[in-house]
Amino acid sequence: MTTFDSLFFSVFNHYKATYKQKANTIAIVYLSLLQIALILVLGVFFSIFLEQMHVNTFSASKGWTLFIIISVFIYFRNWIVYSGRKRKVLNAKSNKNKQPIYSICLLWLLLLGCYLLAIILLNA
Repeated sequence: MTTFDSLFFSVFNHYKATYKQKANTIAIVYLSLLQIALILVLGVFFSIFLEQMHVNTFSASKGWTLFIIISVFIYFRNWIVYSGRKRKVLNAKSNKNKQPIYSICLLWLLLLGCYLLAIILLNA
C-alpha cells in the first residue's frame, strides 16, 4: 500500500463517521488536490530552475495547459481507483495491516503548505 493510499484512507475514515455517503468523494478530492499541489510545486520549481539556466523548453502557456491536462488525468485516475472494487480491496488490506492514522488537521495543513510553497515559488 502506497503513501497516497494511506492518506486516502485516513481522510476517508475520518469523514466516514459524520458524512457517510460523501466520505469517499471528500477523500478523492483531498487526494487529488494533494497530488495536483505536488505536481504544481515540482513544475514551478523546474520552471524557475530552467529559467535560471537559460533553457527555453516551452512557453508558459504550454506549461499551464500541460498542468491542466495532468490535473484532470489525476482526478479521473483517483476517481476510478478509489470508487470501485479496488477501494474495497485496499480498505480490507489497510484494516488488516493497521496503517498509521494521520491527524486530519495535519493533512489539511500539508495541502495548504504545498499550495503556499507553489505560490511563493511563482512569485520568486
